[in-house]
Amino acid sequence: MDNDIALEDGLYYRQTLFDKAKRVIVKVGSAILTGKDGLNHEVIDNLAKEISFLHNTGREVILVSSGAVAAGKRKVRFRDDQEVTTKEKQALAAIGQSRLMHDYDEAFSKHNKTIAQILLTHSDLADRKRYLNVRNTILTLFKFGVIPVINENDTVSTEELRFSDNDNLGALVANLIEADMFICLTDVDALYDRNPLSDPEAKALYTVPEVTEEIITMAGNSKSVLGTGGMQSKIRAAKMVSAGGGSSFIGPGRRKDILKHLFSGELVGTFFLPSAEKMQSRKRWIAYVLKPHGELLLDEGACLAITKKGRSLLPSGIIEIRGEFEIGDCLRCVNRQNNPIAVGLTNFDSGDLRKIKGVRSDRIAEILGYKESDEVMHRDNLVIL
Repeated sequence: MDNDIALEDGLYYRQTLFDKAKRVIVKVGSAILTGKDGLNHEVIDNLAKEISFLHNTGREVILVSSGAVAAGKRKVRFRDDQEVTTKEKQALAAIGQSRLMHDYDEAFSKHNKTIAQILLTHSDLADRKRYLNVRNTILTLFKFGVIPVINENDTVSTEELRFSDNDNLGALVANLIEADMFICLTDVDALYDRNPLSDPEAKALYTVPEVTEEIITMAGNSKSVLGTGGMQSKIRAAKMVSAGGGSSFIGPGRRKDILKHLFSGELVGTFFLPSAEKMQSRKRWIAYVLKPHGELLLDEGACLAITKKGRSLLPSGIIEIRGEFEIGDCLRCVNRQNNPIAVGLTNFDSGDLRKIKGVRSDRIAEILGYKESDEVMHRDNLVIL
């Protein structure tokens, strides 16, 4: 990628998107929020001032914040090098979350801002009704002029309930409320085309038109010290937001007045442009929120039909069923090389699907004794990856 071309082509568009952004997500991680003695109050105060500045311009702003576990560790003098079990992490989050919100409440109060705490697990978004309830709560808080502060509910989260990291959570929330912009503040200043520590010729990428595999590979050149997600996680989050029609920014979270610099047009950090084609809300929910419960191996004809011809998935194109699942579960579709090509909601459970795989749809009733659908996955519930 020619950085100069990308910079020239994207600079004007980038500033236009900043100017037009009315609904903004700001995500900050533990690498920024914590210091040797626990939560970094200077950073928290600056963050509250910056977000209040955005809020005063008439924008709706959400803060997605890590830091509860780190705050809990400092409270009970838990060593950073000490291994943490799941139970201990849950307990530390319970201790630290109140400390974190207390500090945020004090910091935002200095700017006459009211905040609200929202704690989420993956299951809150995986259930469609609860997903919409979360959206409605956030939109009502906006109506009240309140700034939501969102964090993963580590106190009750187990492996299957986790978002993996708050980069993923922030991107999901951005898509949930159809945010215009996702700002990820971290401990690196930008995405580089090469490792700046070992290559003096490395260049920062200021504008990225599209998140490709090349861009994701470049993310390995930037290392985060304390964050759980890492740079590649932030790039994937940017790709997710792009699919929803939003733009993203990754840049230095400890830099004073970073948000003012950004919105005034200063060239800092890396900016990701939105996708030219916006994915439908329901399909974003299927593609990015739901966790696949199983896998379908498809033949070449089925792969072509769903990826190039916009068709539904029929049982005749299925070679193998992997895993156990129920009707309505999300499944991953792979080709013969085991490369994921799509995800979607199944109209059959794993037991029945094993009986009808590879057969024509007109034989479903004969084999199962009933037929609710000709399609295993209807194209409206199918997302091409």
